[in-house]
Amino acid sequence: MPDNRRSQVVTKGEQRSPNRAMLRAVGFGDDDFTKPIVGLANGYSTITPCNMGINSLAQRAEQALFQAGAMAQMFGTITISDGISMGTEGMKYSLVSRDVIADSIETACNGQSMDGVLAIGGCDKNMPGAMIAIARMNIPGIFVYGGTIKPGKYNGQDLTVVSAFEAVGQYSAGKIDREELLAIERNACPGAGSCGGMFTANTMSSAFEAMGMSLPYSSTMAAEDAEKADSTEKSAFVLVEAIRKQILPSQILTRQAFENAISVIMAVGGSTNAVLHLLAIANTIGVPLTLDDFETIRKRVPVICDLKPSGKYVTVDLHNAGGIPQVMKMLLVHGLLHGDALTITGQTVAEVLADVTDTPPANQDVIRPWENPVYKEGHLAVLKGNLATEGSVAKISGVKNPQITGPARVFESEEECLDAILAGKINPGDIIVVRYEGPRGGPGMREMLAPTSAIIGAGLGDCVGLITDGRFSGGTYGMVVGHVAPEAAVGGTIALVQEGDSITIDAHHKLLQLNVAEEELLKRRAAWQPPQPRYTRGVLAKYAKLVSSSSLGAVTDHNIL
Repeated sequence: MPDNRRSQVVTKGEQRSPNRAMLRAVGFGDDDFTKPIVGLANGYSTITPCNMGINSLAQRAEQALFQAGAMAQMFGTITISDGISMGTEGMKYSLVSRDVIADSIETACNGQSMDGVLAIGGCDKNMPGAMIAIARMNIPGIFVYGGTIKPGKYNGQDLTVVSAFEAVGQYSAGKIDREELLAIERNACPGAGSCGGMFTANTMSSAFEAMGMSLPYSSTMAAEDAEKADSTEKSAFVLVEAIRKQILPSQILTRQAFENAISVIMAVGGSTNAVLHLLAIANTIGVPLTLDDFETIRKRVPVICDLKPSGKYVTVDLHNAGGIPQVMKMLLVHGLLHGDALTITGQTVAEVLADVTDTPPANQDVIRPWENPVYKEGHLAVLKGNLATEGSVAKISGVKNPQITGPARVFESEEECLDAILAGKINPGDIIVVRYEGPRGGPGMREMLAPTSAIIGAGLGDCVGLITDGRFSGGTYGMVVGHVAPEAAVGGTIALVQEGDSITIDAHHKLLQLNVAEEELLKRRAAWQPPQPRYTRGVLAKYAKLVSSSSLGAVTDHNIL
């Protein structure tokens, strides 16, 4: 890890001489070269509602950075809308975009010798992408979340984008008519902000707040509310102070911080994608973290928030009930949080939470009392067995009994799988296998929201399993197991499964097992041939060549040397 501490806080602007001429052209005066240069990574885009409100936040941050005595240098970074690309070939670019975002922020900040970075993002990969970059550079940084969307409304019910995907399954099963399907689709997303349940974007924003890399309460604010802009402004002032004090990411992103994040993710019922992203960030900052650590923490942390996709409420409801600080304080008083971990404010976690009450408000049931949790243990279980020797991740919230043994229904792509579900060809007791959708095989590890939502919509959520070497959307729930590693494309056992084979998913015993004799598997392995790469040019080809196993976070710089 490079040591980017500056002696006597000498700004990088002071170290320039002929380079100053170009800086003068963008607004620097004689006195400005002694000020810290702060990169403002702006994830604004009209591609997705998650990011369309970000530009005004970036402008507010820019003004605040100048007021705080820094020289803001704004630049853009990309986004991909998972919700829009879901179920298409374009979804292969989603996880890839995480690394493109990280590379772009690193390139701009280090290429222009910046003293710190304030990153603003909204959609799922903006957050881990920005944090990977901050970890790589080890210059003072803060993440500002663009904010969550407010719920859509239909027939008195709160809607999220997942409601639209589940409605497709309900329509195909004859449970709703086309008019109701269209009504749900038209009302699901009412404006700016990231998907409203405790899906991936809100999970990662919550994790970063827990880690001390974002300000308290900021992770659950609505994108369109004034407090989001106010918090953005405050973030700029906090960052400039962190630059002066040289509070570095390596001091904040410690083992304690990662354990705090995992505890919060379990408590709020967060997305399986958080496992992948935290492994990637830990790999970058040099903190040892494995899948087994998630299982260890899962066993001791209850789910205390009743949030969608499997629960009742959306993230703005969590905010109104006390937000992540309330959840963190409950974990802290029960010995499940490291109170001495440092935050970007310079305070410890315990100091940040000092004025937060020990118990949630009495007039709500979004955050449950400690003695009455939604689940007594965490909902993200790590399963191993001959189908996943490196591990896999199961999300078991909303499942009556997370155990099933049944015949394999094998599909070589997400599209084939979805067609079969919508055609009514999947029966209770079946275990769907979707393979060659892993980090390398996809490439890009697509999310299976369309198939899993169709299963839920068809009423099969408790009696049909689905396993894949791909990922799941934060909006997914049911008897689903993703991140199966090793993946099919590198010869993992999932590549050897045949139609009708018996498979066991058993979250109680942390088991993912192909019930086929070892001798037969050896014969199948001897006959297996790796598939030809699906892409030979462009970013997907590069990604497939470099990407690591999902058990390591699907990072692209793990084995370069």
